[in-house]
Amino acid sequence: MTGNVWFIIGASSGFGKAMAKEVLQRGDSVVAVSRRGTSLKDLESLGAMLLDLDVTSDDATISAAFQAAIDKYGKITHFINAPGYLLEGPAEGASAKDAFDSINVNVLAVMNLTRLEIAYLRPRGSGYIANFGSVASWYGGPAFGHYVAAKWAVSGFTESVHEEVKEFGINVTVVEPGYFRTEFLNAEGNNRKLVSNTLEAEYKGSRVDMTRKALVEVNNHQPGDVVKGSKVIVDVLTGSDAAAGKEFPIRIMLGRDCINDIRAKMARTEKLIKEWEDISVSTDHDDVQKA
Repeated sequence: MTGNVWFIIGASSGFGKAMAKEVLQRGDSVVAVSRRGTSLKDLESLGAMLLDLDVTSDDATISAAFQAAIDKYGKITHFINAPGYLLEGPAEGASAKDAFDSINVNVLAVMNLTRLEIAYLRPRGSGYIANFGSVASWYGGPAFGHYVAAKWAVSGFTESVHEEVKEFGINVTVVEPGYFRTEFLNAEGNNRKLVSNTLEAEYKGSRVDMTRKALVEVNNHQPGDVVKGSKVIVDVLTGSDAAAGKEFPIRIMLGRDCINDIRAKMARTEKLIKEWEDISVSTDHDDVQKA
């Protein structure tokens, strides 16, 4: 037993569930949390404590969930914030409620959870927080603009918090997976939702339509292994095995496709800078340009 206590939000499926199993195998304690957390009997049979929590709840409700874990284990050392879903469809077809709900769950909830987690960890002078971004934190595309907006926000926020609290002994990182073979893209699940007006006829044959079909085709054929990915995340958050001797990273990028896509985005960005640099710098004040 290491004495680590993991509070894993979003433990009902995907990375959250795989991480819970990985951590339990290592002998750590796990609090498995989701909207229907008490239904996760398979994790309970492995030794996890189960909690129900809607991530959009008020501070008192979230703090009470933290306290329930602390009452049982005496502390929380690691917080994993992995709630969220994909809002799929053209931006034109998303209602105001669609957009708000997506940002509320995918971004505002993560920000609020992180705030309360820092408030708990800072007086203790140690701890870990991992928020889930995505390879979509790096580039936009048709049919998933709201998801991209959310994941860019989570990565940017987490990068800022990483710099803000490391002097207090708190290690914060953002996990940015590529395409992993989880239930995330299953149409019958809770992680993939359609905009209110999909405008299928209007967008037939467009890039939005092609993206829809591509998501269906890639589902259950994604290259990433969630078990391997979860082991890497846990290694990083414990400084062990694959992460032993390495500096704690500001982001954990997972999957060959993720690395390739990020490098491609960097190359496109460098090309854009070079093409427009003379115009970009021409906007400085004259006294700055002459300096």
